[in-house]
Amino acid sequence: MKALHERAQTVLNNNFKEGFSIPCAKLYPFQWFWDSGLIAIGFAHFDMQKAEQEIETLLDAQWENGFIPHIIFHTDTDTYFPGPDFHRSDLHPQSSKKYKSTGMTQPPVTGFVLEEMYRISKDKVATLKYIETVIDKVYDNHNYFFTKRDPQNEGLVYIYHNWESGTDNSPIWDDIWDTMDPPEYTFERRDTTHVDAAERPSKREYDHYLYIIDIAKEHNYSDEKIAELSPFLVQDPLFNAILIKSNQSLINLYELLGDYSKVEQLKQWQNKSVKAFNDKLFDEELGAYIHYDLRNEKPLRYLSSSSFAPLYANIPSKERADSMVKVMMEKFGGDQQYLCASFDPTSERFNPKKYWRGPVWINLNWMLFKGLKQYGFSEIAERVKQDTIEIIEKNGFYEYFDSRKEMHKDGTAGYGGNDFSWSAALLVDLLND
Repeated sequence: MKALHERAQTVLNNNFKEGFSIPCAKLYPFQWFWDSGLIAIGFAHFDMQKAEQEIETLLDAQWENGFIPHIIFHTDTDTYFPGPDFHRSDLHPQSSKKYKSTGMTQPPVTGFVLEEMYRISKDKVATLKYIETVIDKVYDNHNYFFTKRDPQNEGLVYIYHNWESGTDNSPIWDDIWDTMDPPEYTFERRDTTHVDAAERPSKREYDHYLYIIDIAKEHNYSDEKIAELSPFLVQDPLFNAILIKSNQSLINLYELLGDYSKVEQLKQWQNKSVKAFNDKLFDEELGAYIHYDLRNEKPLRYLSSSSFAPLYANIPSKERADSMVKVMMEKFGGDQQYLCASFDPTSERFNPKKYWRGPVWINLNWMLFKGLKQYGFSEIAERVKQDTIEIIEKNGFYEYFDSRKEMHKDGTAGYGGNDFSWSAALLVDLLND
């Protein structure tokens, strides 16, 4: 394992630029929100200074209203589409004047990342001092979500674009695309020059993606207008679970710091969110959590790795956790499957090679491992961990991996970007666990 650990560190060091990391060379040449957070967890094990810089650089691009964009364009490069000229973050009156970015966000991992950094730290006093310098910005980000992204005041926040979910082209969104008929856009894709087009979203899917951004731009990225007009408006269990997990981390960290000024507000958000999450997003018949389409007021009744992510945030009761794990093992945990496919392997929409339509992703496995362990499912947690290590050992540090075991025989079942930062970072954390 030592050699694997060293290779992971090399990947991370190579992808670290001036104060931040890129997910991987060529395909993703900028800084991504949730990538940066997860990468910092890996760095915390062997280079705390880089971990801290990663978060500082991310928070430096925060908007005046607390919003953190999903991509920060630190450099000018035409290897990525859509770039800053398409996104036009400057249209929002409170956007960063220092950095060009997108006008959408990603799962808010920063709160729990700070707590992970503290857990890993060998010098807890110094790390706590560092956390004190950045924690209020993370609080402001949560304040943004709870005050601007919950129009019905339910305690659940919406995402207005599939890219905000982190699970970009999940089959779950197919139902929403069926309700839309966007124009045909003319553009030159850059991703498919680096990666097989069969592993990426289609051209028609991209038309939907760009159309949603155009609607947001038309209204200068106003949250109120987006809530009113965006054809994509979803309460996502992964996104909300990560917000709840990060919220709890902020409560824990503020208490450690002896600063109680914001704890009461965080606890109010937390209680409301967890209750709404359990009341609205748990599907008794499926035995797991699902997405809710707020625009069309209907549940999206599909199983994906996001359905089990609430384990990581300690959201389900023990009874519900039992039902979730049973469903996961029955549908996702067959002898011929690596845990955990990103979409239900028994569904006709399952595609084990295509981005978020079926492959295994290391970041979701990492959350699942932690969640299963928390609820006492030690054996299944260990399987998730061993599956994760094995697919990386066989294929390298890819972005995502085929979930079918027989495909890994010759080590060509890793897809997307190679030498991928969060795959390396979270492996480092798993190996240290």
